[in-house]
Amino acid sequence: MTQKELHNQRLLREAERAVAQRHTRRHFLQQCAFGFGALALGSLLPGCGGAGGAAADGAGPIVFDPAHPLAPRLPQFAAKAKRVIYLHMAGAPSQLELFDYKPALAKLDGQDCPESLLAGKRFAFIRGVPKMLGPQARFAQYGESRAWVSEHMPHLSTIVDDLCFLKGVTTDQFNHAPAQLLVQTGSPRLGRPSMGSWVTYGLGTENQNLPGFVVLTSGGKFPDAGKSVWGSGFLPSVYQGVQCRSEGDPVLFVKDPDGMSRDLRKASIDAINEVNAAEYKEYGDPETLSRISQYEMAYRMQISVPETMNINDEPAYIHELYGTQPGKACFANNVLLARKLVEKGVRFVQLFDWGWDSHGTDASLAIDIGFINKCRQVDRCVTALILDLKQRGLLEETLVVWGGEFGRTPMMENREGKQNPFKGRDHHTDAFTIFMAGAGVRRGFSYGETDEIGYSAVSGRVTPFDIQATILNQLGFDHEKFTYMYEGRPFRLTDVSGKVIEDILV
Repeated sequence: MTQKELHNQRLLREAERAVAQRHTRRHFLQQCAFGFGALALGSLLPGCGGAGGAAADGAGPIVFDPAHPLAPRLPQFAAKAKRVIYLHMAGAPSQLELFDYKPALAKLDGQDCPESLLAGKRFAFIRGVPKMLGPQARFAQYGESRAWVSEHMPHLSTIVDDLCFLKGVTTDQFNHAPAQLLVQTGSPRLGRPSMGSWVTYGLGTENQNLPGFVVLTSGGKFPDAGKSVWGSGFLPSVYQGVQCRSEGDPVLFVKDPDGMSRDLRKASIDAINEVNAAEYKEYGDPETLSRISQYEMAYRMQISVPETMNINDEPAYIHELYGTQPGKACFANNVLLARKLVEKGVRFVQLFDWGWDSHGTDASLAIDIGFINKCRQVDRCVTALILDLKQRGLLEETLVVWGGEFGRTPMMENREGKQNPFKGRDHHTDAFTIFMAGAGVRRGFSYGETDEIGYSAVSGRVTPFDIQATILNQLGFDHEKFTYMYEGRPFRLTDVSGKVIEDILV
């Protein structure tokens, strides 16, 4: 008997054991105990009987085919964007050292913080009366738009006329994990689908040999919220982000194991999917069909992913432009990979770069040391991404978003009332800056403004829900009508909030 035949026999025996277990009296009674209750509940709650993308006002459902869950689909209306690259700086970069120039704050440097800025406010670490901290960077105006950019972003300052700055972004979460979840899933609590999952659910993917939603991480650690920030929540699992690596195999186990040929691996997948097909025929769970699709996708990815994720074949001028380091794990490599992925038809590429939490507790977290090093790591390659997409004609249909989960305080952090050894800023919810580029967003434009010391947004105040609504709008979706029926009610990315930021669109 051949190795292939032995392998298939083992899989068949495992399937037979699973079927036998399901037909025991204990299993029957266990399932019935929950099943009858679910049937009763389904009769009481309208819409509980099926999971679909029907809009609450009957605008029409997303036609979900579990056998082909990533098939390309049309949006609700004509879209400016076909794809998104979201660059999340995990830890929250300081807007006061990058884009929000506040000369009045410099005059207050070292003075006691006024009581009016502390009364009734909650901070992550500040206690008592901290000192004010002036901007730790020099600023200048650039481009025809005369946008303020600090010396920490010399490359980015050359393309400000391609960018749209939102300077009045606010949030109600001052801890990293819930704030990251809010930005990426529309909820500070676990369990909601991520933005990338919503987008691939709505649009599918343009390349059936690659995932619709790819995640790349750098900085040595995951975001504080973990993998939930790219999870699929209550959407079918096929829509969760596929994490790829920028060194070694891009996806674990993408290569054939030792002693197993590609034909044998295909036979294994065929055998597994025969079992899954039988399971679906008996129980009718659409998640089983999604599982079949995922196995088939994994097999196709063996060829397409290694080729797409290889940056070594890029010309020398591209490596020079991005500042990449082939063979190493770094943010610049991931940014170049993001361009290659959207070029190949990936719908949503999410980059997380850890290390932007500038508390001042050590040199790596100092606003005048570690923060500057982080800026150097991203400035060149993010600028290169915008220029590269533009010269390839991709920027018009690719929405690029850069930002963190909240801002930093105008006062110096004094952890638990004691002065930190280095200069740093605490978490801040009342104002921070993100920028966008491409796909129908206004070029060379700054929207919103903070007060004279950068403490609160005084105009153009927006929330993560508004940003999510705007991203979905550019992709061709009305965020209020793009829903998924779950637990008896239609859920959406923006929950019950959010307005499209019309003023930043063309």
